Amino acid sequence: MTNAYTPTITAFDRSPDGGSGLARDTRVRWALEEVGQPYEVRPVSFAALKEPEHRARNPFGQIPTYEEGDLALFESGAIVLHIAETHAGLLPTEAHARARAIAWMFAALNTVEPPILELANAKLLERDKPWAEKRLPLVMDRVRDRLNRLPTRFGDAHWLEGAFSAGDLMMVHALQRLKPAGLLDEYPNLAAYVARGEARPAFKRAFEDQRAFNTRERRVKS
Repeated sequence: MTNAYTPTITAFDRSPDGGSGLARDTRVRWALEEVGQPYEVRPVSFAALKEPEHRARNPFGQIPTYEEGDLALFESGAIVLHIAETHAGLLPTEAHARARAIAWMFAALNTVEPPILELANAKLLERDKPWAEKRLPLVMDRVRDRLNRLPTRFGDAHWLEGAFSAGDLMMVHALQRLKPAGLLDEYPNLAAYVARGEARPAFKRAFEDQRAFNTRERRVKS
């Protein structure tokens, strides 16, 4: 099933990640690609994030946002969950498996991603602080504490709940932020998990679209 309206999402007109796929609009693009839903992208400058027009979409002045007819959503997790619940393919049909897949979405956002973002901030925004050298190992240990609990989840499985789900989409995108730091190299099965996500055709399309958007080779999805 596809929506009667073509959704519009917002994205940075020039993303801080330079089109490397780490900005949160990528996970929304990926979800839309997985379910085969066409969409359009509205570029937003950093200055425009604080303007009333965008604040009406997201009161915190962030991206992405999602508009579909008279529905407006913010927060990438809420947007991906909406896409997964209104299209087939991103959530299991069996009730308990579906609930577990949604739980993994929340785990990715609330448990795994926060220390990863803290590490990114420590390496990029706080590296010139006098306490940065002592703090960085502590932050890395917090990330490792989360990662140490993930590998045993897989066993011989490729995905968290049997088939690929929105839980995997959110988890893979959160873990991708660790690649520049080299932490994923310490966890070969998690590195392989991320690689499986990146090998999905829908991810490749989303990644290329985000990169093209940031190099001004923009196009409307169809």
